[in-house]
Amino acid sequence: MPNISTRGGQMPASPIRKLVPFAEQAKERGTNVIHLNIGQPDIFTPQVALDAVRNLTDKVIEYSHSAGNETYRKKLAKYYQSIGIDVDFTDILITTGGSEAITFAFLSCLNPGDEVIIPEPFYANYNGFAITSGVKIIPVTSTIENDFALPPIKDLEALITPKTKGIVICNPNNPTGYLYSDSELEELRELVLKHDLFFFSDEVYREFCYDEHKHKSVLHLKGLEENAVMFDSVSKRFSECGVRIGALVSKNKELISAALKFGQARLSPPGLGQIVGEASLDTPEQYFIDVYEEYIQRRNYLVEELNKIPGVKCPEPKGAFYTMVQLPVKDTEDFCKWILSEFDYEGNTVMMAPGTGFYSTPGHGSNEVRIAYVLEQKELEKAIQVLRKALEVYPGSIL
Repeated sequence: MPNISTRGGQMPASPIRKLVPFAEQAKERGTNVIHLNIGQPDIFTPQVALDAVRNLTDKVIEYSHSAGNETYRKKLAKYYQSIGIDVDFTDILITTGGSEAITFAFLSCLNPGDEVIIPEPFYANYNGFAITSGVKIIPVTSTIENDFALPPIKDLEALITPKTKGIVICNPNNPTGYLYSDSELEELRELVLKHDLFFFSDEVYREFCYDEHKHKSVLHLKGLEENAVMFDSVSKRFSECGVRIGALVSKNKELISAALKFGQARLSPPGLGQIVGEASLDTPEQYFIDVYEEYIQRRNYLVEELNKIPGVKCPEPKGAFYTMVQLPVKDTEDFCKWILSEFDYEGNTVMMAPGTGFYSTPGHGSNEVRIAYVLEQKELEKAIQVLRKALEVYPGSIL
């Protein structure tokens, strides 16, 4: 039989979804699975977005412009301008989720064999986007001991070679919840300019910054007009993961022009999704206030209770709605499989994402899991009970 491609063989399984078969088997046994593995919020989608679909009068759902509907891009540009990001609608390419924005940027900016430096742990699908684009990820490791702060800038600079073409950050970070400080961003800005690199910034969790911390975009940084590339999405901001609408934003006209050609090759972003995304920009401010307060409550409860469990270490996230948690086990992938397949407490078990999938360095994250606090507190309470009881009896516990 014919062989699949090398790229197909190298493509990693998602650590967020790879244990789905174990969860499905648990559900078949009648066990309730509490999903903390994936960033699917239970927050309601804004009513204005749902109404835009319900009240649609179009007789045909047509192709849009390959860059996205002009009305949407203009409205999105005004939103960015309102938060101090000086862009025009022609600086925006609407994409099929933030994933396509990242892939288009890699394909447009990087050649096969080029390298990008990414602080790890990082969003697991960056590995997949890099393999798709023929790009090599060079990791620089942040650690739980200092809450996953950016490693010293000299450590990043030491990794730069003639093949290095960019630096990638997620701010606030998925999976750690870390929010980069102004000083860290300025250090990265200087490094990018010094070595003439692209500065890719995934900012889909922009609205989720806690404890009076403020988000600073890569597009707020001065002098990076040709270097800065921002990725965005409606998935988390408006709890619209399924509409698959993102954006690639840059003042680099050559980049946007190149990315548009990839956009033309896939024809257009989703029509209904763009209608939802555009309507969502009219979401009342109270929606975001309520969502913020809900996530603060969930974060505070989860972090406090996790750190009460013997052997567990959980930093306090400054943003997003994830945390990387250190467990008293040697292999969290084995633990995550075991808790789904062999354990329940009062009819409940927990699905988490093993930490190794969020690292590029082999062996790193083997005692960590990513937890998404996207469920209401009563569900988090049950999950904490399950995790506490499971660690007491797990054969691989190192307590």
